[in-house]
Amino acid sequence: MSAENILEIQNVSKTYKSAGNALTVLSNINFSISQGSTVAITGPSGSGKTTLLGLCAGLDRASSGSVSLTKLKLDQLNEDERAAIRNNYIGFIFQNFQLMPTLTAVENVMVPMELRREKNVTERAMELLNKVGLSDRAQHYPIQLSGGEQQRVSLARAFSNKPAILFADEPTGNLDGETSEKIEQLLFELNREAGTTLVIVTHDLELAARTSRIIKLKGGIIQSDTYA
Repeated sequence: MSAENILEIQNVSKTYKSAGNALTVLSNINFSISQGSTVAITGPSGSGKTTLLGLCAGLDRASSGSVSLTKLKLDQLNEDERAAIRNNYIGFIFQNFQLMPTLTAVENVMVPMELRREKNVTERAMELLNKVGLSDRAQHYPIQLSGGEQQRVSLARAFSNKPAILFADEPTGNLDGETSEKIEQLLFELNREAGTTLVIVTHDLELAARTSRIIKLKGGIIQSDTYA
């Protein structure tokens, strides 16, 4: 794996077996992503986008092929080792926010830092909330926040471990147009500032167009791979 590539996907396929039937969701996927780049993965529903994201992030294992992230082959690691990779190198943003309902906004941002036993986590979490414009909502619980505010908390949390790579799965999928625009702006601003590699799964072609590269899936294969 070359030094400038943070992620490398080689001959990756994913097949699910159920009741004696096999469903191939991804077939022979190949691409690499260079450090610091911004990439969108697009395609219709059922094309394998979210499955591919899960494989890239080590949330699931490929049926065949190999996934290398930060020079480590994820398919050769056990679940604990892959969890450690995610905690140290990866940030996540999800369509449905994935905040812990019993924790306040600032506590949600603190969780990844506490897992790594960092110091001054409250101070750092408040700095991140301030960057996303939510320092005044730090003590509110998710249920007390709007969808846009919850996604801003998840943005702050995603950058809390200074990730080498950030995966965003339909980050504006549950938000209205105006709120989506604000979240997109924040996402790219924080990403530029941190120098993080950004991989976005999205149906939104306008959001995809803001990245430097678009990989389009259809029927579990790469239909096109274009650079801006």
